[in-house]
Amino acid sequence: MLPIAVAIVCKIPLPGQSKTRLSPPLTPRQCAQLSAAFIRDVAQSMNDVATASSYAIYTPAGSERDLLPLLPDGFRTMPQADGDLGSRLIRMIRDLFIAGHRGVVLVNADSPTLPHAILRDAIAMTGRTDNVVIGPAHDGGYTLIGLSRPHDALFTDIDWSTSRVYEQTRARALQLRLPVVELPLWYDIDDAHYLAVLEQELAGSPPPFAAAGLAGAPAPHTRRCLAEFAAMRSSHAPVNVVR
Repeated sequence: MLPIAVAIVCKIPLPGQSKTRLSPPLTPRQCAQLSAAFIRDVAQSMNDVATASSYAIYTPAGSERDLLPLLPDGFRTMPQADGDLGSRLIRMIRDLFIAGHRGVVLVNADSPTLPHAILRDAIAMTGRTDNVVIGPAHDGGYTLIGLSRPHDALFTDIDWSTSRVYEQTRARALQLRLPVVELPLWYDIDDAHYLAVLEQELAGSPPPFAAAGLAGAPAPHTRRCLAEFAAMRSSHAPVNVVR
């Protein structure tokens, strides 16, 4: 049997189609650049943990050529199926189990500083027994979910893209009599508020809701991308002339 599969679930970064809730304050082109940086950093964190098989499961189909430069060597890629998010997640999990993996951890692409400790614990706990391993996100979703067996019901009739996703998924797992392993809280960057949290974290101030001592991943690509945006803003700032 193959090792646990850890897969980043991502969308090819394109201006006007990526991270649209970040525009403003960012331009559509900057949103796409930042999305690409997020994918690079999450993929690198997965690679750094290096205890599982790494995948990128992407949309739209046929765009693999644009994704490959964002991934470390050794990543495998799979296109997402059609349908709503729940249907696509079900198909991802089924395909990875059919491929022979003994467990699956799906990771979102919007948490570039997701701590390595959370990833390691997700892999370890997913491999222990038939349970549901969830990393809750501060906005009510989740940063990752791990399964040692497929359970389609976890992804049906969920109010996706709302603050109810985590609680609904947890409740569904309990209905299925599956043990739930809750990992430490982290966050996604989907709007200007969480972009500010990210900037503060990269400047040295941990997220106020993070567990004490939990260190975020270094996210070098995101850090560099945001520094470039800041430099551009400074270069275009008006100059006050004293007369």
